[in-house]
Amino acid sequence: METEHRPAARVLCLDAADRVLLLRWRDPVAGTYVWESPGGGIEPGETPLAAARRELAEETGLDPASVLDRSVPVDRDVRWAGKRYVGTELFFLARHPVERPPLLRTGLLPEERTSLHSHAWFAWPEPRSLPDPVEPPQLLAVLNALAPEGPWRIAAH
Repeated sequence: METEHRPAARVLCLDAADRVLLLRWRDPVAGTYVWESPGGGIEPGETPLAAARRELAEETGLDPASVLDRSVPVDRDVRWAGKRYVGTELFFLARHPVERPPLLRTGLLPEERTSLHSHAWFAWPEPRSLPDPVEPPQLLAVLNALAPEGPWRIAAH
């Protein structure tokens, strides 16, 4: 399996009730599903924050200005579309002033349109009971690092 090192940025989105947004993707090669926050590769000359904001707008239609300029590095080792992606990704936080803001898929690339199956806003600890894997596996630690005042803080102790 080909291994690729790709700089990437992701956004943990929280709504007004501290629900976290996860997108459910179907791997076009393996046919498996994974839940993951919005995000993707950092383009040449782009800062991680700019990439996070761009990816959020493209994948969800949510306001890119909601992404805060603070991140947490997360080591990733993910298999997708017949490749293995390894490296450190930066996770940013975005807060939205309403509950479950609606998403728009108009900015998705053609291959993303066919791979993005669904999305949901989850209250903690709902993501723990999903039948499909959640990425990153250390989602709770990332949430605690970016938003330590959230309802998940109890679960970390």
